[in-house]
Amino acid sequence: MSDAHILGSLMQGAMLAAMPLLLAGMGELISERAGVINLGVEGTMLVGAAVSFVVMSHSHSLALSMVGGVAAGMTLGALFGLFAISLLTSQIPTGMAITAIGMGLSSYLGKLVEPQPLAPAQVVHIPILSKLPVVGEALFSLPPMAYIAIAMCVTVWWFFTHTRAGLAFRAVGDSPVVARQVGFPVTRVRYASVIFGAGLYGLAGAYYCANYVLLWQENMVAGRGWMAIALVMFAGWRPLRLMAGALLFGALTAVQFQTQTMGLNVPSQLLTVTPYLATIIVLTFISARGSASQDVPRSLGKTFHPLLSKLM
Repeated sequence: MSDAHILGSLMQGAMLAAMPLLLAGMGELISERAGVINLGVEGTMLVGAAVSFVVMSHSHSLALSMVGGVAAGMTLGALFGLFAISLLTSQIPTGMAITAIGMGLSSYLGKLVEPQPLAPAQVVHIPILSKLPVVGEALFSLPPMAYIAIAMCVTVWWFFTHTRAGLAFRAVGDSPVVARQVGFPVTRVRYASVIFGAGLYGLAGAYYCANYVLLWQENMVAGRGWMAIALVMFAGWRPLRLMAGALLFGALTAVQFQTQTMGLNVPSQLLTVTPYLATIIVLTFISARGSASQDVPRSLGKTFHPLLSKLM
């Protein structure tokens, strides 16, 4: 096997492994930009994965399985919004509760269908570009969902930097009281961010199950929801940096599988723990530098009530 082929396979593996982190991270970034931190990412991804597996097993339609994952995520996002936005519960324990609910619900849903491997998604080869050495296979020979995830990341970047609605999201995340005084619908913006973001968590879980692992296992997300939350901080709440961070963690996962394929004598336990170790190291580095605090939405995690804001 040539070095170019090994490098191409490694890059393609990094791209495929990065997509769940990118989708879930984008969802969390959108939510946090509006001032709402949702720690239910892990549980929502699990429910999205379970629903997509059930739908895929019955319909044999990848598109329907993705829609099912999104719908499941948005449902949990609406539940989170009901408590955290309308009933003013603390966002962090509410998100933890959503994760607990998601873990239990996904375990139940996964048992509704007999365990069976799923058919792999069809790869889309972009003409001419897919024939390029090394990068052709890695960047231009991917499943459709990978292209959608990349396009969505660029779209979110454009939305936050070039649209009035993106300005409203950022204003709500920085100061909901001021945002309401200038006419922005704070509650609606927060609901939209939470529900849309949770839809992306569900899509991330659906992608992970039906496009990447191709089977269902209990608790199969294995901490990737928490990694997505860490990536948002790593990226400084910026979409394009988030993509770079997701690719970095995807590369660590790809190295794990590539090392095993090449038969190198490296303990599998060490390879498995590498992405999580990297998460801890990155967060420690960011905390030590204090760089994350410069970009964090200033009202992140704070509840807001329209009637109370009138008194301020």
